[in-house]
Amino acid sequence: MAWKIGGNRAATLSMLLASSLLLLSAVKVTDSSPEYDDFEDDEMLAYESPVIDAKKFHFADHFDDVEASRKRWVLSEAKNDDIAEEISKYDDIWNWEPPQRMVWANDLGLVLKSKVKHAAIAAPLQKPFEFKSKKPLVVQYEVTVQKGQECVGSYLKLLSIGNDTEQVKGFNDKTPYTIMFGPDKCGKDVKMHFIFQHLNGTITEKHCNKPNNSLEELFKDNLPHLYQLVVRPDNSFEIRVDHKIIKEGSLLTDFKPPVNPPAEIDDPNDHKPDSWDEREKIPDHNVHKPEDWDENATIQLPDAEMIFDPTATKPEDWDTEIDGEWKAPLVGNPVCKKAQSCGTIRNPNYKGKWIAPMIDNPNYQGKWTPRKIANPDFFVDLKPFQMTPISAVGLELWSMSSDILFDNLIITDDVEVARDFAANSFDIKRRYIDLEWNSIVNKVVELVKANPSSPAIGLLAIVALVALTIWCGSGTAKVQDSDAKKADAEAKKTDDHQPDYVPIPLGRRMSRAPKRMLAIPPRRAYSCPLPHKKNQKSKAAKNQSSFLDDNVWAHTD
Repeated sequence: MAWKIGGNRAATLSMLLASSLLLLSAVKVTDSSPEYDDFEDDEMLAYESPVIDAKKFHFADHFDDVEASRKRWVLSEAKNDDIAEEISKYDDIWNWEPPQRMVWANDLGLVLKSKVKHAAIAAPLQKPFEFKSKKPLVVQYEVTVQKGQECVGSYLKLLSIGNDTEQVKGFNDKTPYTIMFGPDKCGKDVKMHFIFQHLNGTITEKHCNKPNNSLEELFKDNLPHLYQLVVRPDNSFEIRVDHKIIKEGSLLTDFKPPVNPPAEIDDPNDHKPDSWDEREKIPDHNVHKPEDWDENATIQLPDAEMIFDPTATKPEDWDTEIDGEWKAPLVGNPVCKKAQSCGTIRNPNYKGKWIAPMIDNPNYQGKWTPRKIANPDFFVDLKPFQMTPISAVGLELWSMSSDILFDNLIITDDVEVARDFAANSFDIKRRYIDLEWNSIVNKVVELVKANPSSPAIGLLAIVALVALTIWCGSGTAKVQDSDAKKADAEAKKTDDHQPDYVPIPLGRRMSRAPKRMLAIPPRRAYSCPLPHKKNQKSKAAKNQSSFLDDNVWAHTD
């Protein structure tokens, strides 16, 4: 939930926190234990880039080694076909950088910086993946939607081997691919794509049936999520999100259109006879509309202020021939007196349109269907796993949101290798985030439980959680700036060599940009920053680093 507060944010938070302190003092509740020493596993959760054994992977990139990763990935120089010329070119901007809410400064990702642009970037595999062995295809990667996803995909394309993919700089929307996999959202339409190209004389797309799980939260919580696809030689598959299976099945039975066409099809030359009667019920023609049935009567009548006196009776000596037709005298409408005004009343004579009752049709022949004939295109493929080999991986997207971060992308043939890779990257990251958040929330919960009868404590909990939500939801820029200044001060006190710059952004041409500091926040900056222990140097100050965007690569006209 995004909180928006007008005015000075620091002043607002100060008032909330000050209110919390006043409530604490009022109920005389003290807690001498600091809020930062619950993380017994803090050091154990320190991040190091996963080790990549080239023998175990067809492709692997944790994006932490910027120089090596930039040599691997290539921006598309092609154009997007079948669209207006002014928006046909890929003019996207990508960057190697930490998440906006960092856990560790040395954990980088590939970030799509541009929005409302077509984006295409690809990298060749270290070795092609052939679908001929008895080993599965395992694709795994992380996505962090840092600013919410309005209408954009964050899926991968596994490009087919061939002449069209020898040069990945020509990658575009028409480049042949074997598999497309990953999340996609536009408005309320949320998908988990798994599409594979089936080759049997002609190439047809096979779309996996939708999972039953709701995927909406993946695009709202701004947290990293792990996506994994496993396709096995026995044609079974699994799709996992954060290690949980959201869809599993078979390539033979869980795709539309199905891999194998039906043995028989409708005869296109067979047509329904004109005399064929498909009506189960027909009107009873022996029943006629009553003579007093007025179809033109309105459903409502005006409710007059004066009505004929319903209690009046015609005098006994009334002579119609001499006196005319007798009518009761007018009196005030009691309904109008109660409501102080008159509207409409339902017409007691309204019956609506007359419809004859329905009876069984004696000539009913059933629903007509064309006769079946043998399918001339029928075939049986019991091994759809044997797809076109994969030679490259690419991201070809239309983005309405910026700062979408991709991380820890691997392609392998061993599920255990993928799990180990996630254990040393994604799992550590999410565990650290959960520990840091839970420790703060738990303290508030414990305080409320210890004082269940105190309304002040309940109010304190609400104020504290609101302040915490605002702080976490709005970022920690000021804390990051403070820690960055401390780190600079520490750097000035030492004679050790300081890094000059690390070129990060990638674009089409090189253009010089003004030299400026891009401060990298400390490790704890992902969630709420916690106070450091007394008389102890900040870990952030010890490990602080900075990048200079001296060489900015960006698309230019």
